[in-house]
Amino acid sequence: MVDADQTFVIVGGGLAGAKAAETLRTEGFTGRVILICDERDHPYERPPLSKGYLLGKEERDSVFVHEPGWYAQNDVELHLGQTVDAIDRAAKTVRFGDDGTLVQYDKLLLATGAEPRRLEIPGTDLAGVHHLRRLAHAERLKSVLTNLGRDNGHIVIAGAGWIGLEVAAAAREYGAEVTVVEPEPTPLHAVLGPELGQLFAELHREHGVRFHFGVRLTEIVGQDGVVLAARTDDGEEHPAHDVLAAIGAAPRTGLAEAAGLTLVDRAHGGGIAVDERLRTSDPDIYAAGDVAAFHHPLFGTRLRVEHWANALNGGPAAARSMLGRETTYDRVPYFFSDQYDVGMEYSGWAPPGSYDQVVIRGDAGKREFIAFWEKEGRVLAGMNVNVWDVTEPIQRLIRSRAQVDTDALADPHVPLDSLVP
Repeated sequence: MVDADQTFVIVGGGLAGAKAAETLRTEGFTGRVILICDERDHPYERPPLSKGYLLGKEERDSVFVHEPGWYAQNDVELHLGQTVDAIDRAAKTVRFGDDGTLVQYDKLLLATGAEPRRLEIPGTDLAGVHHLRRLAHAERLKSVLTNLGRDNGHIVIAGAGWIGLEVAAAAREYGAEVTVVEPEPTPLHAVLGPELGQLFAELHREHGVRFHFGVRLTEIVGQDGVVLAARTDDGEEHPAHDVLAAIGAAPRTGLAEAAGLTLVDRAHGGGIAVDERLRTSDPDIYAAGDVAAFHHPLFGTRLRVEHWANALNGGPAAARSMLGRETTYDRVPYFFSDQYDVGMEYSGWAPPGSYDQVVIRGDAGKREFIAFWEKEGRVLAGMNVNVWDVTEPIQRLIRSRAQVDTDALADPHVPLDSLVP
């Protein structure tokens, strides 16, 4: 039973945490809501950091989840620039890291997100080595790319995942020279597999990006604190004025681990283990967003999803669960990307080895198509590239688990809705 005397604490001021606070109020919770954010900026969305804001096409204020006055207007106690360094589950308190203040909770939501993985090689302490996770990172990187473009400078990007490719596209639009180093044989190999990863390699090569696949960075060479080059394990040295480490993100589980909550090991994706209601192993503690590893009934496995839609939907789902509402979090994973003149949306989950074939509907050569990852005739995932308003039927097709005729799936003249039972 939820009442006005209860206190709900949210640790983590990203999209998941901010939307959880919003949902608590829209669902009628009149108790105390405390939102603790370790950044000094108000909660914001992350996709613009590697897309519109990085390119200078979106204003800084456009990234924030709410107007600054929203928190006071909705009686949400927002603590900016504050960290939590301990949870006492027996006493049901969290402790602020700066002054040791204890705050009691009735329900606690961990939306601590993820942090960039670091390159563990010599030279990472040089001033020209960057990461992209926070608004401050994007502000700095935007200035760097502007200068590189003006001076015909070089940036080496370690990692050909979504962040690496989006920054590569932005860098080329600014006019910078770009080299991408990736240990896998294609970009996005772990997400799209080799078939579609090659398409993105061709897209970037057409725009002047240089790729070096099958290698890793071994050293960043500099002088007087300035980056001069980046070396790879095949013995090559690549000119560089700046280096971006885009080698993935690690869930921020330290607080949960110290509190004795059940975690998922890194080999299985890491994160805080939660049930279908986003509850941790402590029934009064919940987790949402990048840090939460939830069992997905549709795919029959535990997933940890680091994309915008998961934070957007997971935060509200956790809030409803905290309120005692009947909640099952089973959203089909979804993300999107924009690179040059190519926009795409991906729904589902189909890592390499999980599917039998990729079926193409449309013209991949013109980059106007939908790709479907199939196993035993069932669609596990779909990606629409420069084809719009098809996300809903694609997700319905995935959810149906129906066996689909491959020829019909590949035929653009057959409506997708007709393939869903």
